[in-house]
Amino acid sequence: MDTNSPLDRARARAWLTTALAEARAGLAQGGIPIGAALYGADGTLLGRGHNLRVQDGDPSMHAETAAFRAAGRQRSYRGTTMVTTLSPCWYCSGLVRQFGISRVVVGESATFRGGQDWLAEHGVEIVELDDPGCTALMRGFIKDHPDLWNEDIGV
Repeated sequence: MDTNSPLDRARARAWLTTALAEARAGLAQGGIPIGAALYGADGTLLGRGHNLRVQDGDPSMHAETAAFRAAGRQRSYRGTTMVTTLSPCWYCSGLVRQFGISRVVVGESATFRGGQDWLAEHGVEIVELDDPGCTALMRGFIKDHPDLWNEDIGV
């Protein structure tokens, strides 16, 4: 895979299935249904995870953070792709910038639009998929658990 060329949308959609499976696992555990996966420049799955704020009682365990931690220490994050079911919040956008992750695949941003525009302004490739499955999952969760959702986004 050429890390200097835009990410193929078919590959992005395939990678999103990993993050979506994580989001569903988080929901099944009574948590917030956001999932993420970090893929290497060569397309290897480095780490995957889901939001664990409720399960672990840890406000920093967002899905992107869980996937990043699961990937373990990497020599460089240049050319890597963070795939997330929901537009990354400012905290997770900072993680992407801090470690030089090259791309972010966003499952949906209709229910929440975090820092993806800021990331794009700073040279991070954003691939927005507007995935109906991701949107339906979040809309259902927000409807059923508005207090938990507001806590997660800091409202």
